[in-house]
Amino acid sequence: MTVAELIKSSKTTGFSFELLPPLRGNDINRVFRTIDMLKEFNPLYINITSHRDEVVFKDTEKGLYERKVVRKRPGTVSVAASIQNKYGIKVVPHIICSGFTKSETEYALIDLNFLGIHDLLVLRGDNSQKEKFVNSDEARNAYAVELSEQINELNKGKSLDGTLMDPFETPFSYGVAGYPEKHEEAPNMESDFYYLKQKVDAGAEYIVTQMFFDNSKYFEFVDRCRSIGINVPIVPGLKPITLKNQMTVLPRIFHVDIPEVFAKELRRCKNDDEVKQAGVEWCTMQAKELIAANVPVLHFYTMMASRSVQQVAKAVY
Repeated sequence: MTVAELIKSSKTTGFSFELLPPLRGNDINRVFRTIDMLKEFNPLYINITSHRDEVVFKDTEKGLYERKVVRKRPGTVSVAASIQNKYGIKVVPHIICSGFTKSETEYALIDLNFLGIHDLLVLRGDNSQKEKFVNSDEARNAYAVELSEQINELNKGKSLDGTLMDPFETPFSYGVAGYPEKHEEAPNMESDFYYLKQKVDAGAEYIVTQMFFDNSKYFEFVDRCRSIGINVPIVPGLKPITLKNQMTVLPRIFHVDIPEVFAKELRRCKNDDEVKQAGVEWCTMQAKELIAANVPVLHFYTMMASRSVQQVAKAVY
């Protein structure tokens, strides 16, 4: 079964979570420890993030700058394969536009097919101001809908150079991201919904939302999606706050609001241990309300929060 089929067929609210590949130089055991901590809640699937090259400029002896490309978190394909092989749990690697050429994407997709991994989350990824100056001669997908079209063509057996091959025995199935509080670059929510529908019409079988801390934002988002003919499952994304500085960091980076009643609780916390407990309590409240509303899956962002996710899951599953 595909992830989309697992989501649709689940009779109760399922559990899933997202992991990052290990930093360069670290082994995969840290990833395995997080899975070992959370596997008791029978995850329907595990997402594995993907990361673009990071461009840095270093001084040289001649007083010039030398451009170097550093990839801090390589290995999305290999990490996904290792997890699926070790645990027998569906894995969903992120496939992103930003930082990757169409050719690199095709190679990754062919590798995933060989490895028997056919579920994807298709994303544009974070843009870099430097990208326009780098590898400008290489074709890249600018948006997730273009990436979806490349995947669709490969599913049909058509490669980038037009070469025809046998269609994959198991075609790729994919989901996309949705933003209950608007994507940072969208001029307004109407535009955001317009592009989201384009992604669904292109073939996305489900939507996973950006994290949010106010459930009413999610419910309003779902209602609006249904009103314009988006009828695929919409999975809410949750993250327990674990550090006091996340009160400002998360809104700045992810463009989400923290409700004032929750912000007041966080301001009263004397240290990060108290913040972590308040974050667990708030996320648990969110999870219980969403489960009561029969959402298909709760998807947790575990970065710096795996133990808090474990506490929330123990309270609601």
